[in-house]
Amino acid sequence: MAGLKRRVPLHSLRYFISMVGLFSKPGLLPWYARNPPGWSQLFLGTVCKGDFTRVIATKCQKGQKSQKKPSHLGPLDGSWQERLADVVTPLWRLSYEEQLKVKFAAQKKILQRLESYIQMLNGVSVTTAVPKSERLSCLLHPIIPSPVINGYRNKSTFSVNRGPDGNPKTVGFYLGTWRDGNVVCVQSNHLKNIPEKHSQVAQYYEVFLRQSPLEPCLVFHEGGYWRELTVRTNSQGHTMAIITFHPQKLSQEELHVQKEIVKEFFIRGPGAACGLTSLYFQESTMTRCSHQQSPYQLLFGEPYIFEELLSLKIRISPDAFFQINTAGAEMLYRTVGELTGVNSDTILLDICCGTGVIGLSLAQHTSRVLGIELVEQAVEDARWTAAFNGITNSEFHTGQAEKILPGLLKSKEDGQSIVAVVNPARAGLHYKVIQAIRNFRAIHTLVFVSCKLHGESTRNVIDLPSSWNYRHVPHAWLIFVFLVETGFHHVGQAGLELLTS
Repeated sequence: MAGLKRRVPLHSLRYFISMVGLFSKPGLLPWYARNPPGWSQLFLGTVCKGDFTRVIATKCQKGQKSQKKPSHLGPLDGSWQERLADVVTPLWRLSYEEQLKVKFAAQKKILQRLESYIQMLNGVSVTTAVPKSERLSCLLHPIIPSPVINGYRNKSTFSVNRGPDGNPKTVGFYLGTWRDGNVVCVQSNHLKNIPEKHSQVAQYYEVFLRQSPLEPCLVFHEGGYWRELTVRTNSQGHTMAIITFHPQKLSQEELHVQKEIVKEFFIRGPGAACGLTSLYFQESTMTRCSHQQSPYQLLFGEPYIFEELLSLKIRISPDAFFQINTAGAEMLYRTVGELTGVNSDTILLDICCGTGVIGLSLAQHTSRVLGIELVEQAVEDARWTAAFNGITNSEFHTGQAEKILPGLLKSKEDGQSIVAVVNPARAGLHYKVIQAIRNFRAIHTLVFVSCKLHGESTRNVIDLPSSWNYRHVPHAWLIFVFLVETGFHHVGQAGLELLTS
């Protein structure tokens, strides 16, 4: 990778944002998403003006506002498929090289805004317009292409709703918005980022729904039962499917019948063609429901899916988070390992650790790994992975980081320096976690991984360097790793050094 390789100490009023990753999740680009209110608009408000993907998405939206509650909009033809591709993968019409250029330019605009805001916080007079200079007071490295371009997702979630032909038992992705009442569900087998296996399972789930006498649950208060489908796969070709079901007022006996019917369909019926490794069933009366709130019920097969990554065998539960681009995740974790600079004298603190892969991949290079994760299943996966791979210098804690971190840090005040890696959900870190990190002097390096550069994560980006007590930590380093959504959701890497005063 070309460009800046050195780190810059915080006490010089500079901080280093390194290795800007470009990872995937179906949805819109961050500069197309609804702008967050208030201070965030200072640098995000006008980023997308003139952006290629914004133009595509705007055209799609205009074409969707014809009816408030569509019942029959026509057959699924190329126009519907193109409209869905424009929303889920806005850059699909461009070559991969052109996508990277658009992505790089958009990233640069966001960073210009961020830079202006941080300068303002440090007393530098700036305007709210896009900086006149095309240059950043930082180095933004070229994007490193993804090792996998098509069909790279290891997890996909499919919705159930009315299709273009009005059939309410259509499985795919949404076009339109609930606010405008024009939601249409379009089959996703033409999308380039979805593996064929995921599309196959979705198609057979649709076949099953259309055979079932039970209606789908489109709106909770209007009744219905069958809901979304999640498909997880690994590099060995194993496939886990998770069906979400609204029980309404069905008895336990009636629920058992439905579970047996769907089980039979995927074992000996038409769905057997999918070759599922496991099938889960979750009863949920909420939009999203954790395993603790409503347990995942294994109907058949293996309870876990496993992945090989960085010489580790990793166990993944149905509810556990794992980066959706496996090849990209390997690049990300290697990069984070290089940035942490851990050694046998340091403790590695992995906050929001998921299945613990980052910490466990670095365990042999550090004295101890401490992981914190909200999802209990993911913590159990991390402990299993550590035991299976013979890693004995790790411990993982379940709960909210803002509640566990202060006590955990206090118990480790033994003179050892700490390297912290933070990989929070899209909402970013709780302010109490930020407070605990910035007040703990033993943390000399913090690597912050974020998949959402706007909203609360942006507040984290601003709060950490602005408030971290770096004057008391003269050799501290603050490193940001941004995972931003892209057209094809490809992996890329870039680095930058941002002047804060």
